[in-house]
Amino acid sequence: MFGTVYRHNAASKERGDWVGSPKSTGRRFTLLSGENDRGFSLIELVITVTVLSILTIGVIPMVKVAVRRQKEQQLRDALRQMRSAIDDFHRDTIGMVCTGGLTSPQQGGGQQQQQMFIDPRSKVVISDCTIFGVDNPDHFPPTLETLIEGVNVVPRASGGQGGQGLQSTGTRPGDSSSVLNSQLATKKKVYLRELPIDPMTGKADWEFKSCYDASDTTSWGGENVFDVRSKSKAKALNGEQYSDW
Repeated sequence: MFGTVYRHNAASKERGDWVGSPKSTGRRFTLLSGENDRGFSLIELVITVTVLSILTIGVIPMVKVAVRRQKEQQLRDALRQMRSAIDDFHRDTIGMVCTGGLTSPQQGGGQQQQQMFIDPRSKVVISDCTIFGVDNPDHFPPTLETLIEGVNVVPRASGGQGGQGLQSTGTRPGDSSSVLNSQLATKKKVYLRELPIDPMTGKADWEFKSCYDASDTTSWGGENVFDVRSKSKAKALNGEQYSDW
């Protein structure tokens, strides 16, 4: 094996030229610019490549696991976001009475509504009954698009009945109606900004369950959206299926 040693003499030094001359270095591969420079032996190169290969083999699986764990967290966040929007929507339907497609909280069943528990987090009551079909008496959102497009709402009074407690707006004393009754369609509440993308499938496509569907069913009845799950059939790092989350 030969390396190349570059030497120069006084004349070439003045001209700035370099003269290369071969020099036997045994098992070493070297390109020297001086007498004391050394290269790497073949065994050193082999050991270096082997160590780097072992480190690479060990790091790649760790990177894959970290990426998968990040996607799982994104899936949990997306499910939590949609389920919270569904719960908020259903919370705002408590106390509404549908008559001819419009809500009329102050009409009929007043005593029963006063005894109904109203979640203090609900500040409004949904005022549009036309979005609920006859097969959805529990008033869960009919679709996720309903949460994104928004629905008409009216402020909820302290008694849990929208439109009451506002007699000072020009109505007769003791009359629970208000000017808001003629403005039910002027305010909309949006419960979900956008439809999240399932990080496991890469699509904004989800599996729905109605509150009337059996727990072991694999098809959606279509009455309402009671729960949302991933369509991925893969298994998570903990052994569970993503579709069961």
